Amino acid sequence: MKTKTGRYSGYIRPFSFVIDLIVINVLSVYLTDFPVDKIFYPLFISVSWFVIAANLGFYEVYRYTKVISILNCALKQGVLFTLFCLALAFFDSENSSFKKVVLFTTLSLAVILLVKLCIYYFLKKFRVLFGGNFRTVILLGTAKSIEPLQHFFTENPDYGYKLERVFDLEKDKTRILRESFDYVLEQKIDEMYCSMRDLTQNQMNEIVYFADNNLKTLKFIPDEKQILSRNFTFEYYNYIPVISLRNILLDDTLNKIIKRVFDLLFSVVVICGLLSWLSIILAILIKWESKGPLFFIQKRNGLNYKEFSCYKFRSMEINEEAHLNQVCKNDIRVTKIGRFIRKTSIDELPQFFNVLFGDMSVVGPRPHMVSHTHMYALKIDKFMVRHFVKPGITGLAQTKGFRGEVETDGDIINRVKFDIFYMENWSILLDIKIIFVTIYNTLRGDKKAY
Repeated sequence: MKTKTGRYSGYIRPFSFVIDLIVINVLSVYLTDFPVDKIFYPLFISVSWFVIAANLGFYEVYRYTKVISILNCALKQGVLFTLFCLALAFFDSENSSFKKVVLFTTLSLAVILLVKLCIYYFLKKFRVLFGGNFRTVILLGTAKSIEPLQHFFTENPDYGYKLERVFDLEKDKTRILRESFDYVLEQKIDEMYCSMRDLTQNQMNEIVYFADNNLKTLKFIPDEKQILSRNFTFEYYNYIPVISLRNILLDDTLNKIIKRVFDLLFSVVVICGLLSWLSIILAILIKWESKGPLFFIQKRNGLNYKEFSCYKFRSMEINEEAHLNQVCKNDIRVTKIGRFIRKTSIDELPQFFNVLFGDMSVVGPRPHMVSHTHMYALKIDKFMVRHFVKPGITGLAQTKGFRGEVETDGDIINRVKFDIFYMENWSILLDIKIIFVTIYNTLRGDKKAY
């Protein structure tokens, strides 16, 4: 799991990206012979820059990223961007000068890199002088194991890590672990760093369980002699290796932007093209059959476990158990029109308003009613991990047959398994695939849609 951003950290990358696009497009006007009055040319230049940057991770600069890594990535970005622009000049060779294109891409990269490094060093100074943009951390391990990282945190405040406490695991590890868990919750610590050589497998499992179920970032310090059986993500703080346990791709700001833009476009199309007229028809049918509102509004847990109001077309008679008990097969509470809209999943369509408001995504882990979330959090391991990302109208688990009523513990366990896989393997193509499979399953008829 990548480090969570601070209050304003999430705006840094979008801000940098906007500045870069302005630089590129302004310089293209003055330094190239491209007919920039035609929308194709500035659009091609902007999109090509974005695509290259997304694939190279040009904007993936973290507080522990070294300058040499930034320069290395910038060089690759510059070379590929130059090749794209030269290709554009080749198709317009009568009007475009290759020399001017190279001058344009070189100067653009130089200006962009200067801005990037200024932001990078400004944040370092900001952390030292004002103590802002920092993450609170604790260390768990013996003095010998954690000394290098302890020294790093202490001597490098410009990286933005504030070491709050060290828990020595030399003696009575069980008691120390309990104390560290209490301390993390009481002091609202952001990240935990644990030495792998000082912990048994059971103890590591206990720490992982605690971190996952309390929304804490957990990272392990590996022993040089240990061979890792899982594909952990390695990060380097200076030259000290640190293992990131869980790599949630949607923690990345650029991925968040891509997913949010997709969510907005998709929800606007559905709301304007479908709900604008379907809501009127359903309002007549629902209210004609039973008294009550058109929409059923229920509190559910979303991103970071925050509650939000989830919208659905009302499919049941008004009853006191609606917020406590799930609908089961042949449920007498469901109305006639309710059976139809539940069978076809039409009742879920108002959740596109939740997507528009930012509470949900089109694709993600399905949210549960608050009472059930509390229950599953206590009995199902890693259930809370689902709340590291926004909930979705549909999800990978639903396309694999785990939707609707939870009849056994196996149903919810499999949901969690597929939800975590989705979080760690997200891509916009995966979202599109899940949407198409959902539509196909709906048209075919899902046996658990009742």
